[in-house]
Amino acid sequence: MYRFIFIALVLTCSLTASVYGQSASTEQRALIEQIEAYLAEDTFKNAIWAAKIINLESGETLYERNQEISLMPASNAKLYTSAAVLDILGPSFRYETTVYSDGPIEQGVLKGNLIIRGTGDPSIGGRYNKEDDPKQSLRQLARDLRSAGIRVVEGDIIGDDDLFEDAPLGIGWSWDDEPYYYSAEIGALTFYDNSVQIILRGQRPGMPTNVSWLPKTSYVTVNNKSLTVPADSSKDSEFARIRNTNAIDVLSEIPAGVIDTSYITISNPTLYFGHLFRDVLVEEGIAVQGAVLDVDDLANQPRYEMRRYRKQATLTSPPLEQLVETLNKESQNLYAELFIRTLGVHHPVNDPDVEPGSAEMGLKAAMATFARAQIDTSRIQLVDGSGLSRMNLVTADMTANLLSYMWNHPYATVRQAFYNSLPIGGVDGTLEDRFRSGTGFRNVRAKTGTLTGASSLSGYVFSKAETPYLFVLMCSNYTVKTREVRRTQDQIINLLSQYSE
Repeated sequence: MYRFIFIALVLTCSLTASVYGQSASTEQRALIEQIEAYLAEDTFKNAIWAAKIINLESGETLYERNQEISLMPASNAKLYTSAAVLDILGPSFRYETTVYSDGPIEQGVLKGNLIIRGTGDPSIGGRYNKEDDPKQSLRQLARDLRSAGIRVVEGDIIGDDDLFEDAPLGIGWSWDDEPYYYSAEIGALTFYDNSVQIILRGQRPGMPTNVSWLPKTSYVTVNNKSLTVPADSSKDSEFARIRNTNAIDVLSEIPAGVIDTSYITISNPTLYFGHLFRDVLVEEGIAVQGAVLDVDDLANQPRYEMRRYRKQATLTSPPLEQLVETLNKESQNLYAELFIRTLGVHHPVNDPDVEPGSAEMGLKAAMATFARAQIDTSRIQLVDGSGLSRMNLVTADMTANLLSYMWNHPYATVRQAFYNSLPIGGVDGTLEDRFRSGTGFRNVRAKTGTLTGASSLSGYVFSKAETPYLFVLMCSNYTVKTREVRRTQDQIINLLSQYSE
């Protein structure tokens, strides 16, 4: 028994020395002891914490814990996606969505079809564009077609999404997430984040709520099964959409006088885009005689190199650095999935068994960035770009290496674009309601990540001495409320921001 106690004491001393280091100051020891105390709370006795804190000026590790254990990153996976696309495609990369005709124009009549070829632009009609009319970009295409002399389209409106693989959802995504915006279907043609905004207004208790939706389109059917409850009741937002349909059941209970807004996904983004485009064409004075089709329904696929296919109008996206800012600040899953597939299209690796426009190919291409960041690519496991899958596994060491690489990136434009994309504590994005007071306010730049039982916070903070630190805080397998994990993460970062070294 005494021999066991002696061994345990030796191990404890060894662990303490490895954490503190031989030259740790009194303040550094106090900081580390407080971090250890936070992570050792009974609240987390059945959870796993992994952490890494590095002084970016000296390169020295201030603190680490379980740094080599693989855990789910949740939306911290977006750090990997955004780093890779900025590193490989560059901050100035832009998407182009092009409308082709495949027949002659005679006296204002297009004797053929209009084909919209998508390349993965996530911003078309996007609800983050702060435009009053989400169809504004489609109206610009319609006006360009009118300028080209088209007044009638005899043929069909065809959506071409074939640049990306056809799988509409990521590997390992939960089936019960499908109706909600964070699990939107993926495609090379995207509009309004592949969702509709449903607005519910509580009326008289006992009566259905008033329901409206944007963008207004017949492609979606809304079945109002909602109920207005007394004004002092709690709100319950609930929706259902049968897979492969666009019939949305509204099952919510909304208090009288309350307005509730939700974003619900649609099925087949390509046809959604096509129907909205046809609606806009008609609104802008261009008659359409044909139907709306998915390119996969055609017997013969378009061959754009042939002379009969002519470019008639093009939409160009904002630069990638602006899109990545939306990705990270809003933690927008669809953007991440489109980015990773774009990487696979533009920088495919030599693997005949993997589609260029797939997430798998994009992640293979991204490994070049991860290798430059000194990440062991034989041990990292990423299956999507957003972190929505529970099959993703990374270590705190890996994320720390990635953050260090991007902080010291050889190109200033890439460094700045990555840093600017991260939410600011107490100010915007997913950190708007965190760090609203104290030394963390406006001082923290970090990416959040949340799944059931997994919470991450990783990024940068300046100490009281204005020394930059990177941090990775991951908690997994917890059964308490996520707010308890976030509280501890925030306490640790506030400690670091008050540190005088």
